[in-house]
Amino acid sequence: MSRIGKLPVNLPQGVTVTVGSDNVVSVKGPLGELKQKVDPDIKVAIEGNEVLVTRPTNQPRHRSLHGLYRALINNMVVGVSQGYTVQQELVGVGYKVEVKGDILEFSLGYSHDIFLQLPPEIKAEAKAEKKGNPILTLKSIDKQLIGGVAAKIRSLRKPEPYKGKGIKFVGEQLRKKAGKSANAK
Repeated sequence: MSRIGKLPVNLPQGVTVTVGSDNVVSVKGPLGELKQKVDPDIKVAIEGNEVLVTRPTNQPRHRSLHGLYRALINNMVVGVSQGYTVQQELVGVGYKVEVKGDILEFSLGYSHDIFLQLPPEIKAEAKAEKKGNPILTLKSIDKQLIGGVAAKIRSLRKPEPYKGKGIKFVGEQLRKKAGKSANAK
């Protein structure tokens, strides 16, 4: 059995899960509603306050889907009950970000500013303090969507390995290189 797949998904207070006839799992909670289509071979059952995911056979395909769909359903339950937050830090002289509605405006040391349209499911907030790096905070109920948008933002200016300048996640440890040696003869 899949160690992840066989674990039940506990439902917190105020979260309801329904399974449609076409194997679409719908999760409703205080923060919103999410839907996920599940492979027809994988069975999703709601028993009391738990959601159980089972597979028909031990084929490699079924084993991989078993853990996948259990994790996706768990992510939806956490998303509609608590939500997800991603914080990114802009490290570099003159690097900044402004939030204008659902458009992010980045100044990242290029000859032009970069504009990024956010999906309506994501809320953004930028905070810049004196003597500190600007921090961009993204909030959403969809873990897949917020992860993809955060990766796209990071790809605009990846942290470079010598000084660490670029866009990084808050708390991310970067491996820095030593650079040139001054005593080479």
